[in-house]
Amino acid sequence: MKLFASLLIAAAVAAPVAAQTAKSAPKADLAKGEASYAMCAACHGADGNSAIPANPKLAGQHPEYLTKQLAEFKSGKRANAVMMGMASVLSDDDMRNVSAFMASKKPAPGVAREKDLVALGERIYRGGIADRQIPACAGCHSPNGAGIPAQYPRLSGQHAEYTAAQLTAFRDGVRQNNLQMTQVAAKLNDKEIKAVSDYIAGLR
Repeated sequence: MKLFASLLIAAAVAAPVAAQTAKSAPKADLAKGEASYAMCAACHGADGNSAIPANPKLAGQHPEYLTKQLAEFKSGKRANAVMMGMASVLSDDDMRNVSAFMASKKPAPGVAREKDLVALGERIYRGGIADRQIPACAGCHSPNGAGIPAQYPRLSGQHAEYTAAQLTAFRDGVRQNNLQMTQVAAKLNDKEIKAVSDYIAGLR
């Protein structure tokens, strides 16, 4: 319960800051975003719906989240050799434009494939694991996986392989750009990560 309470407090603190940031940011240019996105299409799909399970779907993602990730790839706070190289050539305006362009695209639905694990994945996503103080994913990412703009990313329909890789990276300390997710993932085992990732892929 302490971890869940801390996450709620963090969300409450982040909300006014995110709102203020959104108000002060200049308006994005979708045409320029589309032009800049051309170098991303090979990995993430022309419309942001990646066909490669290792690469995330970006279509329909909250622009504030995408901008933050690009900035953190560029700074090295989020480590990924390929994305660090891509983001290094983007200005702040480029990042904002690309993110807005992706947000304007319709996300393609995914599907859960692990029938034996779907019940476990649903329990974790919707209810967490109380005896290990693991909060429900739905508390931050919403019951249908839509996330909360400027705070928590959209998850629904995301490739299970990508989600599992990110949860594992958070758990193992490889990805270090979100303390909340590090704390949550640290308590999940491989089976639980696989189950909740597959369930998320089928969320609508």
